[in-house]
This record gives sequence, C-alpha cells and structure tokens, in this order.
Amino acid sequence: QVQLVESGGGSVQAGGSLRLSCAASGGILLRYAMGWFRQSPGKEREFVAAITFSGSTIDYADSVKGRFTISRDNAKNTVYLQMNSLKPEDTGVYFCARHRDPFTRYDPVQGPSPFASWGQGTQVTVSS
Repeated sequence: QVQLVESGGGSVQAGGSLRLSCAASGGILLRYAMGWFRQSPGKEREFVAAITFSGSTIDYADSVKGRFTISRDNAKNTVYLQMNSLKPEDTGVYFCARHRDPFTRYDPVQGPSPFASWGQGTQVTVSS
C-alpha cells in the first residue's frame, strides 16, 4: 500500500511562492499519473494539476495556469508543485494523489474519483 506524504506548505503573503513535495513510500509512482488537489473550508476538493506517468502530458486548472508548475522525479519517487504569484484564493489544504490505474492518463473532468491513494495534505495560507 503506497503512502504519500506532502510537505512544503506554509504561510506566505500574496505574490509569494511555495514549493510542495509529495514523497511516496511502500509503492512506486513510476507507472501512475499523479495529481494535486486542494480543499478550502466549506468547499469541495478541487483539481489543481496532474501529470502523466511519463511526464509528457500536464493539465492545470484554469485558475492556476501560468503560476503553478507540476513536475515529477520518478527516480526519487516524488512529485512537486511549484506555486508562484500566490493569491489569497489559493489558500487551502493541498493533497497529492496517485491514480488508481497504471499507464492511464487522467482527465480533469473526472474530478478526484480516479485517484485511489491520497496524502494527508499540507496547509497553504496566502494573506493579502
């Protein structure tokens, strides 16, 4: 059973940057699409970014395009989310997740359901 652990969250002012990491243990990420989601109080968990197992295809939510960058290092079994030009509306708990099926591209219209393994989340707070 793979375990995912996010790190790198914190509190920053608007315009600042953070880099989130998602490290896996007990399993590999190599064959799986990976995603980042976020959730704010009273809101549903929403898609942020996803990357295919090879890294060849990347999708972003419209709200983060041009500001966030997802990447992966399969040798380190780790996925990253570089967040620049942060806005107060980016505040929330950020989760990484591994797709349930290997070698399968994720379609953002599917929402979080195709992801079977989730980390515990890391808090990101952006103040104005």
